[in-house]
Amino acid sequence: MSLFGARNRVSGTPAPTGMTRQAPLLGIALKLSSTIVFYIMLTALKIAAETVPMGQLVFARNFFGLFPVLLMVSMRGELGLAFTTSNPVGHMTRAIIGLTAMVCSFTALHLLPLPDATAIGFATPLMVVVFAFFLLKEKVRIYRWSAVGVGFLGILVVLSPHLGKGEFDSTATIGAFLGVLAAAFAALAMITVRKLCETERTSTIVTWFSGASSVLALLTFPLGYFLPGQAWFIPDAFTGMLLLIIGLAGGVGQILLTQSYRFADASTIAPFDYVNMLWAIIVGWLVFSEVPERAVVLGAVIVIAAGVFVIYREHRLGLDRTKDRRASSPSKA
Repeated sequence: MSLFGARNRVSGTPAPTGMTRQAPLLGIALKLSSTIVFYIMLTALKIAAETVPMGQLVFARNFFGLFPVLLMVSMRGELGLAFTTSNPVGHMTRAIIGLTAMVCSFTALHLLPLPDATAIGFATPLMVVVFAFFLLKEKVRIYRWSAVGVGFLGILVVLSPHLGKGEFDSTATIGAFLGVLAAAFAALAMITVRKLCETERTSTIVTWFSGASSVLALLTFPLGYFLPGQAWFIPDAFTGMLLLIIGLAGGVGQILLTQSYRFADASTIAPFDYVNMLWAIIVGWLVFSEVPERAVVLGAVIVIAAGVFVIYREHRLGLDRTKDRRASSPSKA
């Protein structure tokens, strides 16, 4: 068996992914709702990151987030099936890659203003195109390559305020580097999800990721004895509430995201990912007194335009990413 698994051993057909129906407005509403809930999570996370070690943050996100996911799976009558798989190696690979993306993303979020970290994260769909070409041997024509090139130029524009002063050891520069790394690992995670979708149910992929990520994050507990500032602790009431919000909002956001792709295809609702930039600017300004630099806004516009064009071209080529996106978990989520 390959790293990501092959066809279903019993039937030789792809696993079912649940009932769907076309209701684009409902799909868009669910998608927009998921972005709002995710930004509630990110706001709580950015506040908690001032005192809580990263391993404990990641554990809270995945462990508390597992309960809404299990509730959704149970309501769909797939609780038993969600834990059944013939490809545990593929799920663990996806968990390790996705967890790495999450750690890098959360750290970048802590070190950078919200708009900056959000704009850098928009590089993920562009990197998916690159990885799909090299790892999945997907044919990529000149139009999408051109969009990817323009998008990466936009990312350089976003990064320019953090890299243009030569202070490569500054927290902002480290945050920018980790943001790019998070986007790369998030793209790689989507490639693993794309392979898993060939044989696995959406509920299985989502449940295994949350469960495996919780266990892997728990393994960081002993690191607190060796790394300064990384010791887990029993939180006070306020910090405990933040950790609970991080997990529950992340889980609910994942449900809304997954459900949105049951009512509309990816080409219809994926562009609404970019409304996250609006929430980043609003929340950054109101909660953290962050005002984005012009270069960040300009770069974000370039990257968003490139990303939307990639989605448009994939729609024209008949490449439907709906199943992949339903089973994916954004790196910040």
